[in-house]
Amino acid sequence: MSTIDKIWFTRCPVPTASGLAYNLGWLHEEFGEVGVLQDAGPELAEHHFDHRLLGLFREGGNVPALAARSEGAKTRLIGLTWIEEWQSILVRPESGITGAAGLRGARIALPGWAETRARSFPRAMALHGVKGALSQAGLTFDDVTFVEVEQPTSDVGRDGAGRAGTWPGLRELAAGEVDAVYVKGARSAEQAREIGAVVAVDLDAHPDPRTRVNNGTPRPITVHEDLLADHPDLVVSFLTQTLRAADWAAGNLEAVRGFLEAETRSGSRGVATAYRGDFHRGLHPDLSPERLDLLKIQKDFLLVHGFLAANVDVDDWVAHEPLAAARERLARQSGEPADFPAEVPDGLPGERGHGSSVAVPQRDGVAV
Repeated sequence: MSTIDKIWFTRCPVPTASGLAYNLGWLHEEFGEVGVLQDAGPELAEHHFDHRLLGLFREGGNVPALAARSEGAKTRLIGLTWIEEWQSILVRPESGITGAAGLRGARIALPGWAETRARSFPRAMALHGVKGALSQAGLTFDDVTFVEVEQPTSDVGRDGAGRAGTWPGLRELAAGEVDAVYVKGARSAEQAREIGAVVAVDLDAHPDPRTRVNNGTPRPITVHEDLLADHPDLVVSFLTQTLRAADWAAGNLEAVRGFLEAETRSGSRGVATAYRGDFHRGLHPDLSPERLDLLKIQKDFLLVHGFLAANVDVDDWVAHEPLAAARERLARQSGEPADFPAEVPDGLPGERGHGSSVAVPQRDGVAV
């Protein structure tokens, strides 16, 4: 049996219930000291991409998770979330492009390949985001021209100063070297405003969620398969605290926004632009057939376009038992039925919520 010396945690700078559980102190309460990969230096931080750290819980983009699995990483999928986070195609205001149909003939920014498939997630994001926009007008990649732009040297959302770096393609858009660029998230919303870019296609506004399947939609929660096999109770405990934090978030919108400003290194306006409506009510992880089907769409896209070393059998990858056990444990703790009714906010496919709120004291400390 494997031995766990320390629990590690990593997530992307976006709304996640696991991030809230960490920032609220609940993961520390559950596990004692919890290591955060982003604070551990480059050698350990690399495990955010390769997932070769036994005690790691990862809630992050699906491109690195699927790429690692395709290259033989011993991981299991234990949850999926779906958070709308301002996926848009931006243009210059004088471009005349006011919708998906206007993209015909456009020069569109495409980040270059990175040193690994997993680190090439900005390219995968742009490519799939553009496909989703083009599909709304019956267009394909053959109708546009891709212009390769610099691949970020650090993770999207961070630069060496600890502040969000410029989204790839925005400089080229401002300089007139491209006509359109795919963006997502709070910081890119702020940067778009800074350069005077406008939205040509709001992917979040389309009724079909398949048009915005991408790196973070759906977003997987994964663990090392040996951790699940040898220490299943640790996995259930992690998911229990994640579900608890999702319940808390449903009744604490302003506090959630405060955490997000710190997580995304963005101001309140950027957070409000990127995360709209009742997003805070839909942070619960799920493994519904609908979510898994959306992940399969992403997997197939990544395979076709060279982001996976081999096919990934999603059904074989997923482990349903830990999330079911966590729901039952939290229900026992709260005195509510374990088989809670589904609550599906508009635009959140397959989202489920407990419908309860856990009141806790607020904390100021936010890890990055």
